[in-house]
Order: sequence, then structure tokens, then C-alpha cells
Amino acid sequence: MSYYLDFFNIYVMGNIQILLGVYFLVRFLKKKVKCLHFILFAAAGFAITSMIPSGSIIEFVVYVSLLVTGGIFICHGDRESVILYAALTAEIMQLSYGMINSLLTILYPWMFSFDQKWSGIVFMVSGNLASCFLAVFCNYIVLRYFSVYETTKKKYVLPVLIPIVMIFFMEQYISSVIYGNVNISDGNGAAWYKNHIQLFIIQFLGMVSLFCIMFAYKKLLENFHLSTELSLLEQQEHSLNQYVEEVKARYEKTKSFRHDIKNHISVVKELLQKGRSEQALGYIGDLESMTVELSFSCSTNNPVVDMLVGNKLGIAGALGIDVHCSLVLPYPCPVRDIDFCVILSNALDNAIHACQRMAHGEERYIRVTDRIQGDFILLEVENSFQGENPSQRGTGLSNIKAVAEKYHGAMSIKTRESAFILSVLLIIPQHLESSSQQTDSSDEADSRRKY
Repeated sequence: MSYYLDFFNIYVMGNIQILLGVYFLVRFLKKKVKCLHFILFAAAGFAITSMIPSGSIIEFVVYVSLLVTGGIFICHGDRESVILYAALTAEIMQLSYGMINSLLTILYPWMFSFDQKWSGIVFMVSGNLASCFLAVFCNYIVLRYFSVYETTKKKYVLPVLIPIVMIFFMEQYISSVIYGNVNISDGNGAAWYKNHIQLFIIQFLGMVSLFCIMFAYKKLLENFHLSTELSLLEQQEHSLNQYVEEVKARYEKTKSFRHDIKNHISVVKELLQKGRSEQALGYIGDLESMTVELSFSCSTNNPVVDMLVGNKLGIAGALGIDVHCSLVLPYPCPVRDIDFCVILSNALDNAIHACQRMAHGEERYIRVTDRIQGDFILLEVENSFQGENPSQRGTGLSNIKAVAEKYHGAMSIKTRESAFILSVLLIIPQHLESSSQQTDSSDEADSRRKY
């Protein structure tokens, strides 16, 4: 019988414990792993942990190290998050087993009236199963309500990891103190009973502390996300106010031109009637230059983007930078005008600054292009640069990335010799665009019916 019990404790429950740890680590990291990898990792982990004394600090460190190894090389997760969730998973498993063992030891003195052999077997099997269920339940609660996998918030991992590790060492220390001070004064085991109540309370508070730590971690990341969105909104407000002022100025120029157009036509007509064709052509040339100032230098099919890109590329052209724009956007488009402005204003500002830092005589250029295929819009801004990577000094890249992620896309940066290329992918479902068009068509039809 003892052989089967040892086999159940060591081989069955040991493998289940390792499998549970790997499973929840994968879930915390939001990765997918094949079943074969689970089995191979559990076998390797069991082979290593079976050679280490059970319940020791070394066992905990080795177990966490195994989970970290699997998280990095099998799940391909980032190192900081893997370490955090590996320690969290191992600590939940450790506290679950400790709480159940303490609880069963508290209840064990009342089992003296039964057969001690069979009651011991029942307690051992039920304790292992109850520990697994408790660990699964606690991991699920953390996964469901408190876990946040943010690879961009790595700087917050260490302040969260340290309390988790401290809970383990404090639990181990208190456990050794309580066990070391046990003095059984009578045959009923009164002192043993009392110490295990204290240990159970300590382990329970340790588990509650883990939940509190993860709750605080989640709130910390949410606050960081909100602050990023606030910064993005502030920049959007600044850009919007700037473009509103530019629209007002352009509107005033257009209004003035429209007011004087009749006089201009009269002057040209009179010159032609008097046979002064050369003077009329010169006058028309002056009118043409005035219309050029009122028109947009880049036609993107979006009036707001036309104004933004025309303004930025006009500044670049005045600085002697060769500019080219072949940007044509879908219209109407589910992407908000202000989001296009955030992407292009930051990208073009960085491009202009990079070109300005180049030595005199070097080729300086800015290219703005896009590609539209299906549900995807790919915006690219390419510029020349010299020296260090401009991405290390560029501003607003986090805002560009935030806008890309808002539309389930991504931002990428690459360099090719002296060229810097910023690519922004936006995913725009076509049904949204079609529904927008249908809405616009229906609104237009309604307006026609009104008139």
C-alpha cells in the first residue's frame, strides 16, 4: 500500500502540479502551446524536481526557474512578464498546498476514533486533490480578474515581483518558526493544533496579499494607460486648434479672393477689349499664383489631411528638403481625421528634424506614400537621415503607436542605409466603410427630400 501511495504522491501529483503551473503560465502570457510541449516540459520538470528535497526553498527556486525557462523558450514571452507570472503561479501552488495541509492537520486529531491507517490515506489523497482544486481556483480568479499582460510596461514588473517573493520567504520563515517551537504537552496534541491554526491564518493572509498585489498591479497599468491616452488627447486638442486656426486663415483669404473675383474678371475683360493681350495674360498669371496659394499642394482625398500635409511639406520645401507626396486616402473613412493628423504630424515633424540635422550638401528628402488593400491601410513616411538612429530621438512615436493599436494595427520602424522608414498599419473593416457610405447616402437623400 505504501508503494502505491508514494507513486501517487510523487509521480501523479508531482506531474499534475507541474502541468498546472505551465498551463496557467501560458494562460497568463496569452500564448498558445502544443500539447506535446506540455508533456515534454512536465516530464523534464519532474525529473529535475524529484532530485530536490520537497518543501525547501531550493525546490521553489528550481520550480520557478523551470517555469521561466518554459515561458521564454516555449511560449516566447518577454522575460520580465514571464518571471512575474512564473513566481506568482508557483507561490499560489505553494500556498494552496500549505493551506490545505494546515487545515487537514487541524482536523486530524478528531479522526483518532477511526482507523488511523485508512483515515491517513483518505486525508493524504483528499488533501492533494483539494490542494490542486484550490490552486486551480485561485489561478483562475487571478487570470479572470487581475492579470494584465503588457509587454510595454516592463518597468512596473520588479516592484510587483518583490512583494510576491517576500510573501514566500516570510511564509517559509514563519512556518519553520512555528514547527520549530512545537511542544506536544499531552496525548491529544493540543499545542500542535494551536500552531497549525496560526500557520493556516498566515497562509490565508498570504494568498489574500497575492490578490491585493495583482489588483494593485492591474490598477497601476490601467492608470498608465489612461495617462497615455490623456497625453494623446492633449496632443490631438493642440493639433486640432492649430488646424482650426489655419482653416480660418485660409477661409479669410478665399473669402477675400471671391469678393474681388468680379473686379478681376472686369479688369481682364477690359484689357482684352482694348487689345492689350499681353497685359491680360500677365494679370491672369498673377491670379493663377493667388489661386495656387489658396489650393492644397497635396491632394489626399481628405481635406483635413490635405491641409496638414501641405503645411508640413511646405515647411520642408522652404528648408530645401525635396518632398514628394502620393498619399490618397479612402473617403469617407472610419479612421478619424484627428487620428490621421496625429500619425502624419508626428511622423513629418520627426522627418523634418532628421533632415535638418544632416550635413550641408547631403541629399535631403521626405516621401509620403500609402497602400490600400482590402481592410488594410499602410501609411509610410520615408526620409533621409545622418548619424544616429532617428527613432532614438523622435518624438510622438508612442502617440503614433497608440493610434495604430486603436485600429488594431501596428507601427514599425526600419532603416536602410541613409533612409529612415516609418510604417503604420491600420485595419479598417470594409463593412464599416460601406455602412458609413450608406449612412451618408441616406442622409443626402433625406436632405434632398426636405428641399
